[in-house]
Amino acid sequence: MEHIEKKQQPVRTIILDTPILDENNRVAAENRTLLQASGVLVLNLISSPGSGKTTLLVETLQALQGELCCAVIEGDQQTDRDARRIAATGVPVVQINTRQSCHLDAFQVQRALQELQLQELDVLFIENVGNLVCPAEFDLGEAEKVVLMSITEGEDKSVKYPLAFHLASVFVLTKMDLLPYLRFDLETCKAFAHQVNPDQDILQTSSFRPDGIEPWLNWLRVKLTNLKNE
Repeated sequence: MEHIEKKQQPVRTIILDTPILDENNRVAAENRTLLQASGVLVLNLISSPGSGKTTLLVETLQALQGELCCAVIEGDQQTDRDARRIAATGVPVVQINTRQSCHLDAFQVQRALQELQLQELDVLFIENVGNLVCPAEFDLGEAEKVVLMSITEGEDKSVKYPLAFHLASVFVLTKMDLLPYLRFDLETCKAFAHQVNPDQDILQTSSFRPDGIEPWLNWLRVKLTNLKNE
């Protein structure tokens, strides 16, 4: 029987180095182009559940009435409870329910933007789903990430969940009115945060004290002025 020599097949190499978030990042870039063209300052607010994010946002919107035109994209897994709190301030709000997902993505934000009159806005707040991990990984097209933490959560969240704190240009500490009643070391908290992000602004706020959110409001005003002057 004649021996038939088998021809060796060439080795095919498939390189799987395309980042899994490429498509999200592409849409985020589209969002950013649209929002920059509209002159809107867009802030992506990230925190764990219960940090006081919605309360701070409500107080912010009330304080800025008559000064700035704002809108909110509200992210939650279920219910529209926070969106209704926002709507009570008279500010436009778009609710996104993510169901099982623990974060917003650029596609959801792109659809929500179609519901807003961007040319009329100064500031758009995106209140992300309560989570310090997943939301940090997804670019939404925002100008800035803002990370929030209440002092009831302990000093070390920045080193336990470093990505959110590394990417955020500002760290807002909430519920500072509770400081006298807690075993919370403020200086240790700041040191941990600057260990992760040495250039990060740290703002101390209380939504229940007169002028308690002024550091945050002043930061917002400076950011918006810089945007308008670019």
